[in-house]
Amino acid sequence: MSASKKLFHGVAPIALTLAIACALGACKKDDAAATGPAAPQAAAKPTPESVVSASVASMGADQLREAAGKAYNENRLYAPAGDNAMEYYLALRDKVPGDAGASSALNDLLPMAVVAAEQGVTRQDYAEANRLLALIGKADANHPALARLKASVASNEAKAQKDAETQKLTAEEEAKKQADLAKKREEDQKKLQEQQKQQTAAQEQQRQQQAAAEQQRQQQAAAAAEAERQKQAAAAAEKPTQAAATAAAPAARPSAASNELRPISTPSPRFPPAAQRAGGTGSVQVEFTVGTDGSVSSARVVSSDTPRQFQRDFEREALAAVKRWRFQPVGQATTSRRTISFE
Repeated sequence: MSASKKLFHGVAPIALTLAIACALGACKKDDAAATGPAAPQAAAKPTPESVVSASVASMGADQLREAAGKAYNENRLYAPAGDNAMEYYLALRDKVPGDAGASSALNDLLPMAVVAAEQGVTRQDYAEANRLLALIGKADANHPALARLKASVASNEAKAQKDAETQKLTAEEEAKKQADLAKKREEDQKKLQEQQKQQTAAQEQQRQQQAAAEQQRQQQAAAAAEAERQKQAAAAAEKPTQAAATAAAPAARPSAASNELRPISTPSPRFPPAAQRAGGTGSVQVEFTVGTDGSVSSARVVSSDTPRQFQRDFEREALAAVKRWRFQPVGQATTSRRTISFE
C-alpha cells in the first residue's frame, strides 16, 4: 500500500466524523431558528367586567367623585385607560348604585364615547375602539349603537389583520403609527368636549334670554296694574269733591250782600297718601278770611290733632282745600274758623 493511500485511510474516518458533527449542529441551529422565542400572545380584549382598572375599582366613593370631576375638567373623558372620567363614574356607580351624579354624567359621556369608538375604527385604532366598546357596554348593555359598533370593529379589524400579513411594519414604523394614533385620539377627545361645551353654552344663553323675557313681562304687568290702581284711586278721591259741588249748587243763588257766610262750594281735602296707607287719621282747625266776592283771601292753621309724622301733610291738604272754597258775596271781609276732619 502506497504512502498516499495509508494517509487517506487514516484521515477519512476523522473527516467523516467531523462532517456528521457539523451536519447535526446545522440541524440544531435550523430548528432553533425555526422555533425562535415564543411569540407574544395578543392582549385579551377588554370586556364590560374588566374594562375598569383594578386601581380605579379599589378607590372609595369620595375619591372617585373627586377624580371623576378632575378628569372631566382636564378633558380626560374616556381616555387614557385607567385615568378617565368614564371609568371613575362607572366604578362610583358600582359602589353607590343610586348615585344620581354618576348616572347623569354617564348619560352625558355615552354619546361622546360612541363617536370616539367610530373615530377609532376610522383611524384603524382597533385596540382603543374595543376598549371604548367595553366602556359603553358597561355603562349601558342595551345601548342601541353597541351591536352596530361591534360588527364594524370586528369586520374592519379582520380586514386590517389580513392587510398586515401582506405588509409587515418595522418596529420604528409601528411605534410612529401608535404615536400618531394616540395624538389623533387626544385631538378627537378635545373636539368632542369643545362641541359639548358650545352646546351647553348655547342652551344656557337661551335659558337666560327666556328668563329675561319673562322678567320683563312680569315688570310690564306690574306697571300696568299699578297704573290702573292709581287711576281708580284718583277717581275715588274725585267723587267727594263732585258730590259737594253738586250739593252746594242749589244754594248758589244771588242774594243780598251780608256778613253771613253761605257756602257755595266747599270741596273736601285730599287725604294724604302716606297717611292713608299707614291708616293715620286726625283733624285740623283752620282760620280763614272770606273776601267780599266770596273767595278765601287768606288761611292759616290754628291747631291740629294728627299723628306727628303726618302733621305737615294733614295741615297742607287742609289749607289747600280751604283756599278752594267759595261763598256767596258778603258786605265786608269776614274771618271764620272751621275744623276739618280726616277720617
